[in-house]
Amino acid sequence: MGSTHYISFPGLGIGPFEINTVAFSLFGRNVAWYGVIICVGIILAFLYGEWRAKKNEGISSDDYLDLSIFLIPISVICARLYYVIFNWSEGGYDSFLDVIAIWRGGLAIYGAILGGFATILVFSKIKKIKTLKLLDAIAPGVMIGQIIGRWGNFVNAEAHGGKTDLPWRMGISSAADGEAVCVHPTFMYESLWNLIGFIIVNFVYKKKKFDGQIFYLYIAWYGFGRGFIEMLRTDSLWLGNIRVSSALGFICFFVGTALYIVSAKKARARAAEGAEYENQFGAQGGDGAEITSNDGETAAQTTSGSESISDADNESMDSASVVAEQQNNDEK
Repeated sequence: MGSTHYISFPGLGIGPFEINTVAFSLFGRNVAWYGVIICVGIILAFLYGEWRAKKNEGISSDDYLDLSIFLIPISVICARLYYVIFNWSEGGYDSFLDVIAIWRGGLAIYGAILGGFATILVFSKIKKIKTLKLLDAIAPGVMIGQIIGRWGNFVNAEAHGGKTDLPWRMGISSAADGEAVCVHPTFMYESLWNLIGFIIVNFVYKKKKFDGQIFYLYIAWYGFGRGFIEMLRTDSLWLGNIRVSSALGFICFFVGTALYIVSAKKARARAAEGAEYENQFGAQGGDGAEITSNDGETAAQTTSGSESISDADNESMDSASVVAEQQNNDEK
């Protein structure tokens, strides 16, 4: 049932210990640990994103759930397509079933990110929700998924780097008493890199100054780390002589950094003019938060409506006073 690996960290005095790639069987079909770990990451990412969306961005749980119904499957499909496209020559895809066989492995996070980004753009336009607010809420959740999901690669003894003798090297062997090949645990590098980024992003969220700040920080942080970590891996996807994920990582870093700097300058200029950014949903949260729309008219309409009601109440009170006074004069 499944395949077995023996993992060790000899420089740290850990192992070897046995890991089977199959978690359990259901209706005669094996369920891999990789799939279980990915699903846990998706669930936690969803829960965190929903909390951030409602607390900080004024996006309702219903809208966030509607988005997730499309976002999750489209992201998985795009993650598979990305992998298949850049692994076509070596993948042995002889049929459509081979292309969609994600249970055999083969997902790429950049495909999921690109597919998810396109889905969010379309959804935000249809729902009239500010795209950057939605991206800000979702980005830290994606990091949670990446932090957890990379440990699926650990179970499969994959997504590792080349040989090394560093103290934290990871040994991989197919037999308990076999000679281990010691490699860079690049899956762990990426998981830890995202964990540090997640902590930083949450700290920045408390001091958020402009929409898009969290999303730009995420793509810059992740892109920078992935660009270098990918250089250590032995299973990179290639386009000619270019490591695709490494190149895309550095592109994300430069684009994210540029957008962050430009937006930060604009935010400081607005603050200098007295238009300080205020995350109005950060304190109150809850279901009482208004949904933020693209045209920004919600708050104005609410204020205008409140003023109209107040004016109507005052006029009614004045009319009642006049009637009461007239009655008193008639009695006299």
